[in-house]
Amino acid sequence: MAHPYHHALSSVRRWGGRVEDYLPIHDWFDASKAFLADFRHRALRHHAEGIFWAQEVFGPTITNSDGKVVPVRFLGEQHVKEDLGWIPTLQDWFKHLRVQPWMAKAGDRQVARGEVPTPDPASPEQGAPAQGAEDTHKEA
Repeated sequence: MAHPYHHALSSVRRWGGRVEDYLPIHDWFDASKAFLADFRHRALRHHAEGIFWAQEVFGPTITNSDGKVVPVRFLGEQHVKEDLGWIPTLQDWFKHLRVQPWMAKAGDRQVARGEVPTPDPASPEQGAPAQGAEDTHKEA
């Protein structure tokens, strides 16, 4: 859907009440459009974790103007499903994020560039097995 108002209309059809009952929640989900005005804004709140975050912001339920108690999670699920067709996790968004060198701290830039550092076999923090440990994974 193109606008939080249309999500709110959909909420009215499902749970009764008025658009104004639901608009703050649907506005919250789409607030990131203020600085990223295309579909990528959805990566910030349109996922399972964002739905639970909405509960932290708005509480577990709202009471609409008809007096009906509606779980905020249901409203978040409705919003995300209407926009995406399903409810991804935050990890679903992140796994499609291309890592850039500037995203890593200075020591991790090799990894960010796709360069795998050669581990020092004498250094346990570099992945060397502990004394007495055996490598049980053998390639066939």
